[in-house]
Amino acid sequence: MTTIQTVAFDDQKPGTSGLRKKTRVFMQPHYLENFVQAIFSAIGGAKGKTFVVGGDGRYFNDRAVQVILRMAAANGAAKVIVGQGGVLSTPAASNLIRQRKTDGGIILSASHNPGGEDEDFGIKFNMANGGPAPENITDAMFREASVIVSYNILEAQDVDLNAVGETTMGGMAVEIVDCVADYAALMEQLFDFDAIRAMFTAGFTMRFDAMCAVTGPYATEILENRLGAASGTVTHGTPLPDFGGMHPDPNPTWAHELMAEMMGPDAPDFGAASDGDGDRNMVVGRGIYVSPSDSLAVLAANAHLAKGYAKGIAGVARSMPTSAAVDRVAKDLGIEAFETPTGWKFFGNLLDAGRVTLCGEESFGTGSDHVREKDGLWAVLLWLNILAKRKQSVAEILNAHWQKYGRNYYSRHDFEAIETEKANAMVSALRKSLADLPGRSVQGMTISAADDFAYTDPVDQSTSAKQGVRILFEDGSRIVMRLSGTGTQGATLRLYLEKYAESGFDQDPQEALAPIIRAAHELADITGYTGRTEPDVIT
Repeated sequence: MTTIQTVAFDDQKPGTSGLRKKTRVFMQPHYLENFVQAIFSAIGGAKGKTFVVGGDGRYFNDRAVQVILRMAAANGAAKVIVGQGGVLSTPAASNLIRQRKTDGGIILSASHNPGGEDEDFGIKFNMANGGPAPENITDAMFREASVIVSYNILEAQDVDLNAVGETTMGGMAVEIVDCVADYAALMEQLFDFDAIRAMFTAGFTMRFDAMCAVTGPYATEILENRLGAASGTVTHGTPLPDFGGMHPDPNPTWAHELMAEMMGPDAPDFGAASDGDGDRNMVVGRGIYVSPSDSLAVLAANAHLAKGYAKGIAGVARSMPTSAAVDRVAKDLGIEAFETPTGWKFFGNLLDAGRVTLCGEESFGTGSDHVREKDGLWAVLLWLNILAKRKQSVAEILNAHWQKYGRNYYSRHDFEAIETEKANAMVSALRKSLADLPGRSVQGMTISAADDFAYTDPVDQSTSAKQGVRILFEDGSRIVMRLSGTGTQGATLRLYLEKYAESGFDQDPQEALAPIIRAAHELADITGYTGRTEPDVIT
């Protein structure tokens, strides 16, 4: 073991999904090592512990895995389980942590952000329950990283990450595993593969865009090899360090190739896409896009059709910016519904306590209690299970859902890479105006309430403040604004817009939301502060 003297960096504060920076930042001498040592210190050391390690295969992933292995060995870890090639989807990593009962895992990913030497990289720690580290642990990581003076590392040869089996590094065991098989076996326990296979045999067609990211091998094994979907159903199925130059974010803007096919004259019956690390999903029917909020609501209403949820679901949870569509399903089912801050870690306590079974975020993340992460391929398989059982199209299922529950017209507008000072000034000014907003009329609508969302965890009573500005109107419409913590440069303003309708379900969401969009721009003076009149991404 070698102890290396180092100097702390002042920018190693994790965001909602770990520490994300430009890849070249992580490639600086000592940068990655400092943060890995801070992780070990924050969790009470690595001595005698077992960890899972893997990432989404983006540029620098393989080198980072080797560094983590050498540091884990130097810090006394008993064993590290690594995905073959150093690659693991985020939900598969969560599954492995839980299945093997390890002490947690280090996941290397910047999720849906672009990859490459000049793009993004990330690292986060997941706890023994398989879920992202809570705020008290990420705060401890930042404190440790801020005062670090040395780290421990073993001088050793690289491990062959492609050779499945067990080897050693120093006194530490290193096990390389085929993670696709474990994950596929879990999916087969949850879903009726026979019914889905029969649907494909009868001529059902689909397209799955893996976006040159980590889900490709998982989707190919499950959809094509086990369920019998036609060869070529999975496109962009080979993971690449730069995602083939693609932006691996499964939304209508970046998954434009899939959207064009699904809205075209020869569209398959069903379309889906996943992101860089496999935890997000987009679902599209022939000629119809399914918003993530609607998807969560439909899955909650129909989960009982899958064998893993045949006894019903305990409750549902959604992030605060996500539309209230799933709340209406929960009320109908007589189960609990929770509204949490953005960040999957806030669902962990509710899942562990058995209070909820399904949860989701408007940012294309949906999951259940099978792991402690959102899971893109799981959501796609649940949709396939529902389609196989109901024997209806996506459009028919959506329209039947709206007829029963009404429709929450919903959209998110992202204004990316805003100068941080200007973004903070805009949100600060809006916060100061909140007390004076109730009763004010804007764009013909009257504001009924305005606040800065705060959350008290019903399980451990921990609190989280300033989670996003909410502006509610008397007709039930809603505006939410927050600055995202998942980017690597500048600030991203996320503007969430919602309007509930009991009839008239065939409007274009942007048209239905037009007065709310205008109201948001007026209330926050977005153009005045940022110079922007239009968002970079609309979902």
